[in-house]
Amino acid sequence: MKAVSPERQTLLIKSMQSTLSKLEKTYKNMIEKGSNATLAKKRLDAVKIALDSLENAWYGTEFSYEKENILEARNVIVDILPSVEKQYGHAKEGSPQKTLLERRIASIEAAIEALDAHTQ
Repeated sequence: MKAVSPERQTLLIKSMQSTLSKLEKTYKNMIEKGSNATLAKKRLDAVKIALDSLENAWYGTEFSYEKENILEARNVIVDILPSVEKQYGHAKEGSPQKTLLERRIASIEAAIEALDAHTQ
């Protein structure tokens, strides 16, 4: 993985944790409403694996997922990236939203790199 300062690691981990929290709320709300939550569950699981891979790469925490699950998570994370980049393009320059999206993109890119390292 690329070298990342401890401060940046913390920001990217927090960003991925925020994404996970957002997906947990979305999934819970969809289940409560009786909506089809398959995609939300798939994304939730993928972001959890991605977060764990970042924490493993940077903090040495436990990471014990099957290669198949890692590859699936990677594919889901890669599929999320274009929509986040599109939102970033529409965000107002200098806004907190733009900063949040910038970090989210960086955390997704770092997670892809970390997931790749687990499949080699």
